[in-house]
Amino acid sequence: MSDTAPEASTDRAAELRRKLIRNHQEVPRELFQRAPLYESRVAGVSDGTLARKLGCGIDTVPPGKQSCPYHFHHTQEEMFIILAGEGTLRVAGEQLPVKAGDVIFIPCGPDYPHHLINTSQADLSYLSISTQERPEVCEYPDSDKIGVFSNKGPAFLQRRDAGLDYWDGEP
Repeated sequence: MSDTAPEASTDRAAELRRKLIRNHQEVPRELFQRAPLYESRVAGVSDGTLARKLGCGIDTVPPGKQSCPYHFHHTQEEMFIILAGEGTLRVAGEQLPVKAGDVIFIPCGPDYPHHLINTSQADLSYLSISTQERPEVCEYPDSDKIGVFSNKGPAFLQRRDAGLDYWDGEP
């Protein structure tokens, strides 16, 4: 038996690695920010992989900030794995402390609006893992908004009180 794999196998292995494996520490981050509350360095860990039903991102939130508004999903479940730091999970109207090593499970539906807040003095880093059902509807209880998301990002974002009657514009 040879100690070296044939070149075709090496090429296939490299292609499989590119499609199936990501190192969350090596994925380039982008700054997502809206002063004064929201700031995070984010990356789509699963972007460019063969994942279709699961998505994974990484967020690093500085002290005193949060990555996104308080919201809930109608179809997607989420799981957060706290990699480093401490913070607060605001969920269902409660404030729960979280720390490195915690795994958080958020079912879909209006009973579990949520977001993570960095209430510590050091960065809070976590993996965000979610099912990828699309279209997705999210509601934002603090601002009374509703959003419909397609595979290409937000398709529609509106406040509830600006909605139309079902028959508006119909003959």
